[in-house]
Amino acid sequence: MDNPTPQTVEPQNSNRLIIQIIIGLVLGMLVGTIVPSATAVTSILGDLFVGALKAVAPYLVFVLVTLAVAQHREGNKTNMGSILVMYLLGTFGAAVVAVVGSMMFPSTLTLVSSENVSIQAPTGIAAVLKNLLMNLVANPFGALVGANYIGILAWAILLGFALRRASQATHQVLSDVSHAVSAIVRWIIRLAPIGIFGLMSVTVAETGFVKMIAEYGKVILVLLGCMAFVAFVLNPIIVFAKTKQNPYPLVMTCLRESGIPAFFTRSSAANIPVNMALAKKLNLNEDTYSVSIPLGATINMAGAAITITVLTLAAVHTQGIAVDFMTAVLLSVIAAVSACGASGVAGGSLLLIPLACSLFNIPNDVAMQVVAVGFIIGVIQDSAETALNSSTDVLFTAAADIAEKAKTAK
Repeated sequence: MDNPTPQTVEPQNSNRLIIQIIIGLVLGMLVGTIVPSATAVTSILGDLFVGALKAVAPYLVFVLVTLAVAQHREGNKTNMGSILVMYLLGTFGAAVVAVVGSMMFPSTLTLVSSENVSIQAPTGIAAVLKNLLMNLVANPFGALVGANYIGILAWAILLGFALRRASQATHQVLSDVSHAVSAIVRWIIRLAPIGIFGLMSVTVAETGFVKMIAEYGKVILVLLGCMAFVAFVLNPIIVFAKTKQNPYPLVMTCLRESGIPAFFTRSSAANIPVNMALAKKLNLNEDTYSVSIPLGATINMAGAAITITVLTLAAVHTQGIAVDFMTAVLLSVIAAVSACGASGVAGGSLLLIPLACSLFNIPNDVAMQVVAVGFIIGVIQDSAETALNSSTDVLFTAAADIAEKAKTAK
């Protein structure tokens, strides 16, 4: 049975939602600045919105991937190979950009106490890879409850293959469930303006933007500069190489409709439903995006590679350690591989900074202080990182789809 034609989002409704989100942003900034005490109430709105997205995302991914694999027919191209290449190329390229940016504009850190940072960082690349492999065989119910997207993808793919020979009635049930979960997602997304209003009001009230930028301004500028270069230069080059078309209309669409929500949710996992809705709006191949979007939220981590690299080199410069060319290349590889294992939740990339710091024999207590700095600037760094990561998932998926349609049309 062929997949039913996905219901597209009308441009008028989408534009109206964007306007409402902008209004929510402005009102949130005003409330956070003028009436900071009101954030005790407004914070609930933001928490409810992000919580709802995080709650529904694992089940959406599981249902869509299972359905896509179960209904896939031999000969139907999904372009996953080319998308995976773009994911890996983009992540490694971002790490290289971060190395170059950090060398051109070296920054140092005013390190803070790490006693309140209660996290356990991986001890090596082997630990990262082992964690990924163990997530593959995690209990499927535990994967859904714990939002373990590696495990969710693995079990969804296996179940999809097992259901390929199921009856048409079974496929129809899967399709109906998929549409039902997608409808719930659309209802939640409609509440985005209210949720973002709450998130923005709390951010402005609790975070001293001016003070923070004054203290850690240079490293923040290097981070944002590298992310902007990847978003507006590197990614368009990759997309142009794939599609042979002007990439910027697609780039701007993805940044506007995926990047902005991701900036405020600060979670690639929570933004999966948003990306699914955008992929439908762009009329992409459902067999492709139902797999590539959740996969991208797991391994397409250009922003995380930049964060790991920039903060590691800031620690290196703070310690006065010289960096040669080969070490810089090795750092790019480690940052790219580590980024692929970064958690899809807020602050996930910071856990991997000690691993990169170990390349330069930086003591773990110093590395953990760098992690603490990362949490301090996280309201800016993590938001921009997630916006880049999540918008790129849709961007590369769309690029592969456009290239395939152009090839077929010839």
